[in-house]
Amino acid sequence: MSRPNPPPAAPLLDLMLRQRVVIAAALAGLTALCWLYLFVAAADMRAMGDMAMPMPMEPKGAVDLVLLLAMWWVMMAGMMLPGAAPMILTFATVNRRQRARAQPYAPTALFAAGYLLAWGGFSVAATLAQWALEQASLLSPMAMKTTSPLLGGLLFIAAGLYQVTPLKNACLSSCRSPFDFVVNHWRDGAGGALRMGFAHGLYCLGCCWILMALLFAVGAMNLVWVAALAIVVLVEKLFPGGAWIARIGGLLLIAWGARLLIVNQAVNP
Repeated sequence: MSRPNPPPAAPLLDLMLRQRVVIAAALAGLTALCWLYLFVAAADMRAMGDMAMPMPMEPKGAVDLVLLLAMWWVMMAGMMLPGAAPMILTFATVNRRQRARAQPYAPTALFAAGYLLAWGGFSVAATLAQWALEQASLLSPMAMKTTSPLLGGLLFIAAGLYQVTPLKNACLSSCRSPFDFVVNHWRDGAGGALRMGFAHGLYCLGCCWILMALLFAVGAMNLVWVAALAIVVLVEKLFPGGAWIARIGGLLLIAWGARLLIVNQAVNP
């Protein structure tokens, strides 16, 4: 007895499954490359810090700022892409269905590029902020960490307070609802995919920017903290009760910031 032919939807479902696997593998590979870059950069900075007679730090020129921007952008990609994966995969699924209906289609890479472009904007701001803090002698160029306990404590408190704001909750809710976002923000064509990715990046930026700013308090090359913040972002976006996790995390950040200020006041009355 011959086996019945599969329904017409079966080939499309198989194709979508294979596409999701390829995209997930590409995101994992890109994330791994970003982290490899960070490990190499951190090792280089440790080696420079261990030199018996370290070279005096010269003022940053244009090339230094471009390299610093690249470092921040790669770091943001490595930290944020895992949390953005469900949104990117949802876009790919809806996009494939559009193509199956002979409707406008755009590569999923354009959506991801728009997302990374938004974080590129943050990286520009972080680069300029780091340069300004170094100029004001408030940040160590080697450790990429603030030299002011007062500033560090205030950053933690500011991050904790932002975690419980309505803006944080609204941006987090959008990041936690991939299908709703894709359907409500759908734009046709290549330009539409890029704009959608950029829009999602802005929501993600609104959700997490202050957490990324904490790197100035703990050290941008402290990969333990970098990994910890990346995990916090992932948990907030993907795990059940992410909004409550964000609020509880905010209270912990406020408490830690207050502790830093109290210790600083005790040491420097």
